[in-house]
Amino acid sequence: MNILIYDINYAPELTGVGRYTGEMGGWLAQQGHTVRVITGMPYYPEWKVHKKYRGKLWFTETIEGATVNRCPFYVPATVTSLTRILHEFSFVASSLIYWFGIFFTKRYDVVVCISPPFHIGILPVMYTRLRKVPLWCHIQDLQIDMAKELKMFKNKNFLKMLFWVEEFILKRCTIVSTISEGMVRKVAQKNVVQSTCLLFPNWVDETSIRPLPREESLRKELGLSDHDKVVMYSGSLGEKQGLELIIEAANHFAVKSNVKFLIFGAGGAKSSLESLVKDHKLTNVWFHPLQPYEKLSALLATADIHLVLQKKSASDLVLPSKLTGILAAGGCALVSATPGTTLYDIINRHQIGMLIEPESSEALIMGINKALSLDLSELKDKARSFARSNLEKQAILQQFERELLSLQSV
Repeated sequence: MNILIYDINYAPELTGVGRYTGEMGGWLAQQGHTVRVITGMPYYPEWKVHKKYRGKLWFTETIEGATVNRCPFYVPATVTSLTRILHEFSFVASSLIYWFGIFFTKRYDVVVCISPPFHIGILPVMYTRLRKVPLWCHIQDLQIDMAKELKMFKNKNFLKMLFWVEEFILKRCTIVSTISEGMVRKVAQKNVVQSTCLLFPNWVDETSIRPLPREESLRKELGLSDHDKVVMYSGSLGEKQGLELIIEAANHFAVKSNVKFLIFGAGGAKSSLESLVKDHKLTNVWFHPLQPYEKLSALLATADIHLVLQKKSASDLVLPSKLTGILAAGGCALVSATPGTTLYDIINRHQIGMLIEPESSEALIMGINKALSLDLSELKDKARSFARSNLEKQAILQQFERELLSLQSV
């Protein structure tokens, strides 16, 4: 198939949407499909264009067999609701350079559009309607619902307009998919998609991400002893996680010299977290950059407890992508989730992690204490088994490919 992928994020980003879209594009190319990607410069989660790409304008590179068209765009130093809107629209405007040519060249067999940003679907809708091409919209994050719940936009008319644009796009997609059962239900409740919203979950390469013995972890490299109890958060440092709770927990455990808190990642909330550490004069919290993919198993083996935190208002609007790696590495995930959400139900049903109430420092502290006092070997074995049975990369992408191939007859 001749496939066009449109997404603001792509490889070599190490976390979030870009990681999964990059792996998807590379995998499809390796199966013999012709894959073209229109995307921006890699910048996430640091919110800073990666050094290799700084100062570049429009250019093309090849990544794992996929042809990747890069666009320059605005990446704000400080992420606010307004600067994020400007950031996303600047990508759409910049990508027009490539879209103008696409409208008049060889017809693609399918266009795959990744949301968020939700509104980038406007250009694919225009192209697919004109050229009578199937459009697949894959939703990684219910962006407008999230903005509404987190009260990022208070103007009701503006929110109404955003939901109208989302409806305009989704109504014109051949297939709409998303990453969790709860998000499938949320999309279905909008009553705008042509057919049943498909479940297309995020995956993990369980042959690459696997349990490692402690001696093969990064403990020695990070100056940690075998006796240290390591509580780790790794991923995007954003507003929807409520990460200030980690600092409150670290303050509680400051009297226990062997309990260490490691935070790996970047994002809009990092500076405020660093300020909190400084204000509390904590010496048990360390910040580190994200580690390269080839060190991920060793990184995950470093921790006794992995934190997967979300605010209550984010329930079933996003599903933490970091969880797939934690499970594949046989880690103990301490997860904040609300009963009735997909995340809560999966963890509870399969006993593959420990659940705590969201947005509660007391619950987090109690959860850490409990996890540090238990024998977690059975839980870790269940986590690894679940990843191998339900999140295996090859199986998920093969199913995705079958769905794509079925569109050729549409």
